[in-house]
Amino acid sequence: MKKPITIGKEEVEKAVLVGVIQQQETETQVEEYLDELAFLAETAGAKAVKRFTQKMTNPHPKTFVGSGKLEEIIEYVKKNDVSLVIFDDELSPSQTRNIENSFKDLKVLDRSNLILDIFASRARTAAAKTQVELAQYEYLLPRLTRMWTHLSRQKGGIGMRGPGETEIETDRRIIRDKISLLKKQLEKIDKQKATQRKGRQQMIRAALVGYTNVGKSTLMNLLSKSDVFAEDKLFATLDTTVRKIVVGNLPFLLSDTVGFIRKLPHHLVDSFKSTLDEVREADILLHVVDISHPQFQDQINTVNETLSDMGARDKPTIMIFNKIDAYKEVERDPDDLIEDESLPPTLDELKKTYLAKENYPCIFISAQKKINIESLRELLYEQIRDLHLKIYPHRMLY
Repeated sequence: MKKPITIGKEEVEKAVLVGVIQQQETETQVEEYLDELAFLAETAGAKAVKRFTQKMTNPHPKTFVGSGKLEEIIEYVKKNDVSLVIFDDELSPSQTRNIENSFKDLKVLDRSNLILDIFASRARTAAAKTQVELAQYEYLLPRLTRMWTHLSRQKGGIGMRGPGETEIETDRRIIRDKISLLKKQLEKIDKQKATQRKGRQQMIRAALVGYTNVGKSTLMNLLSKSDVFAEDKLFATLDTTVRKIVVGNLPFLLSDTVGFIRKLPHHLVDSFKSTLDEVREADILLHVVDISHPQFQDQINTVNETLSDMGARDKPTIMIFNKIDAYKEVERDPDDLIEDESLPPTLDELKKTYLAKENYPCIFISAQKKINIESLRELLYEQIRDLHLKIYPHRMLY
């Protein structure tokens, strides 16, 4: 029995993280990916105690990493009472089966499975719980084989004669039926939410979008003077929250949506359709960015790619660079005439760069410290007023 670590009053599982440095990636990039995986593990209730990486053109088709690296990981987990091994990519069913056979009694998770676990723990409403359950079953269906060691055993006895089914086939049929039922439930939820959205016509609809943990809910609380759950953990918000906001004399609706993340499991994107419809049907997007994150540009790209997949990339957008209070600048020698390109840009340099190159209005704020919020309100007023006059030309502004 593996011993968990005790932190405060809570016991957390010890985990090791495994990543592959592929041809198009650098060691620094993969370390940052594993930083995020460690944060995901922490959000789920585990403590990452060790990382393993291997340079490979592509992950090994059978065991993700090479046999030598796998032996190294097995030796470490045996010596250090580790109970959980997490891989920073989605494992195929055969990879999962082979790896679990190598690790015997250890739990093996991939990135998708870990995110699904977090979503399951965060779901509060019936809609979110149904969406997560559907995603979990769709993830599980092709992986059922690894859960049985007696696949060919036929059921027998009174009442069970006839063509018969293996247990795995029975479970597949049960899960397919469950998926079908959940999809019908979600269709009903989608229709209800679509009716709710129709009832909000004649007001501009704005949606907060962005990478997970960039401060969307904190900003929502600030603008709406409400109390949306905000926490320094990934996926603090699963259920869409809609609030009526008034800026100046202009009312509009603002929705806070689930955060995006690199390699978001496609099952989740599909099952969270009703949540993401808030983004698709919004008149304007407020793209919130954590400027203090070292890979904020990669996060911007991830969000933009997800928006493109959803067909929402071309909507009017305001870029809101948040957490300027946490941006770390490196002191420079004022007498140095040659600019050191290895140093990160100053905040002023970033402002000039993004204000010059972005096709969208940009603003730099701190929602936590309430820095530059009045300027944000003024920008929101201008953009939403112009949209209101364009979309509802015959409706008087308040």
